[in-house]
Amino acid sequence: MTIGLLSTFAGLAAAELIVGLVRGANSPVVPVGQEVIDIVPPAVKDLAIDWFGTADKAVLIIGTLLSLAVVGSIVGNLAVKGNRSSAYAVTVVVGVIGVFAVQMRPAPTVGKMLPTIVGTVVSLLVVWWISPRDVGMLVRPVDSEAVYEVVRQAEQPDAVRLEPERAGTGPILGSLFATTVKRRNFLQAASTVGLVSVTAAGIGRILKGRFDVGGERAALEIPPPVDTLPPFGALPGADPGSGIQSASAAITDFGIDGVEPWLVPNKNFYRIDTALVVPQVSKDSWKLRIHGMVDRELEITFADLLERDMIERFITLSCVSNRIGGDLVGNVRWQGVRLKDVLDEAGVQPEATQVVSRSIDGWNCGSPTSAIMDGRDAILAIAMNGEPLPAEHGYPVRLVVPGLYGYVSATKWVTEIELTRWEDFDGYWIKRNWSKEGPVKTMARIDTPRRRRGYRADSGGVVDIAGLAWAVHRGVSKVEVSIDDGEWRECEVAGVPSDDTWRQWRYQWTKPPPGRHNVRARAYDGAGVAQPEEPKRVAPDGAQGYHRVEFEVETS
Repeated sequence: MTIGLLSTFAGLAAAELIVGLVRGANSPVVPVGQEVIDIVPPAVKDLAIDWFGTADKAVLIIGTLLSLAVVGSIVGNLAVKGNRSSAYAVTVVVGVIGVFAVQMRPAPTVGKMLPTIVGTVVSLLVVWWISPRDVGMLVRPVDSEAVYEVVRQAEQPDAVRLEPERAGTGPILGSLFATTVKRRNFLQAASTVGLVSVTAAGIGRILKGRFDVGGERAALEIPPPVDTLPPFGALPGADPGSGIQSASAAITDFGIDGVEPWLVPNKNFYRIDTALVVPQVSKDSWKLRIHGMVDRELEITFADLLERDMIERFITLSCVSNRIGGDLVGNVRWQGVRLKDVLDEAGVQPEATQVVSRSIDGWNCGSPTSAIMDGRDAILAIAMNGEPLPAEHGYPVRLVVPGLYGYVSATKWVTEIELTRWEDFDGYWIKRNWSKEGPVKTMARIDTPRRRRGYRADSGGVVDIAGLAWAVHRGVSKVEVSIDDGEWRECEVAGVPSDDTWRQWRYQWTKPPPGRHNVRARAYDGAGVAQPEEPKRVAPDGAQGYHRVEFEVETS
């Protein structure tokens, strides 16, 4: 078992060293894990998200490493039992699986396969070096009196060490001496392998830092946008004569404790994607190819993007996996180039009804061409909240399309856009039984009170019931709450600069009676259509239903 674990560790360490030498390469664990993500049934993915949330990728990596450890144990047992050929064969099969996984990823190269190949060769060499050559010695019966004599001699520090034959112990004790030497040699070899492996892995980690885009991102200066949102005016969909609506038209954030800020900091913005390791894509090597059903193909570099007119927009993104009351949604100030302008330059052909976008890590999705070209602010984004995109959110360039769930629009690390017919291509999640069309549903979320005890009214005898509501690109015109399943009460809503963002809302419950209570919330879109009440699970096109929270009010 020890032999197998050492060989596995040595192989992974060697692979890590190669990763530090070759840009774009990854540890063998990554492509194998990515293939696992791609082939497991959707129900398994949903279960993983339910159990582990955004930690599901870390769990998958740990699971893959544990699987390799199990395989290594098998290799070690085979080697100890003298079946070295089988041990070699199992190691090679694992290596072939790793190479195959790399070949299945986008743009496979010899450099990307090299970590797996080198790691496999190193694992084979370790098995060959430290596995026993003569297993028969290890299992041959040994005379107990002879063993005692050898042990007694070994305990005498000044005793003359006799060769086994000269000491009269014969071939049996000769075997014991040989076994003792082998064990000592094994420990020395194992220690050497461990030390070299740790060193190689450490050097690989240090060298890999050369490819991180953190320094490049920090030094990047984002040019100012030429088109920003105008000052907040009349609320979209609001009744100008409504005192409740107009009272908060000048603000976006009530500043209520427990309610998520209207503008989410980059570090708090949710992350959902299929990348096990965040791609480190340099702006200097990034290119966007636009092709397919267009009049002329385009290839755009990052420098080209910086020279184009940029817009700045507040846009709320939501994941289709967001459950009722969930936090896989957030509002950010995005900056970038309007995608429609780029596609107009390419010349979109009339029959091109789908915009297919592809990421550098192989992920892809399809968006309706109409959703890009209808005048909404679909963006090739390069910045979030005034800073270059964080690597985990798509640096250097990603797509942002208001009104569509991320699984059909929000491609990170985008490198390719293809115009095609709607029926000619199904994106990554569509092949896994999710709806092909993914408009964001109307939803209200209660942020406070949450399910806990001890809410007290303030000095004026008021408990704030508050949260956020969104109907991206359609706008939110009204939010209502129902307390203890009673009548619906209209809430105060904060201002927003456009229909593309969520809105904070609040209801100030005056002099609530102490005890247990519950509250439900519902939102209306800009056309006055209320969100559906009937509960519905997230698959295949997003959750729906009213968010409901139980809480307790204490006496002052």
